[in-house]
Amino acid sequence: MSAPDAAPVFLDVSGLLPPEPMEQILEALASLAPDMALQVLIDREPFPLYRVLERHAYRHRLSTRDDGRFDLTIQKRPCSEH
Repeated sequence: MSAPDAAPVFLDVSGLLPPEPMEQILEALASLAPDMALQVLIDREPFPLYRVLERHAYRHRLSTRDDGRFDLTIQKRPCSEH
């Protein structure tokens, strides 16, 4: 994933019970400018979210933090990658 043009928007959904993390992530993505990324701090790997991201042409990168939580970065795919 290439670096976004603008600083990412940060969202912390750790500690929330499902489906609230997914709802907040999707709400944040809906208001995100096309050239921006969403950086999410979450305490479980969001497997159901991956299908939604794929259907709506988002790419993502997940990394595990030392504290067991995850950093999830989501960005809209450029038209050339669809």
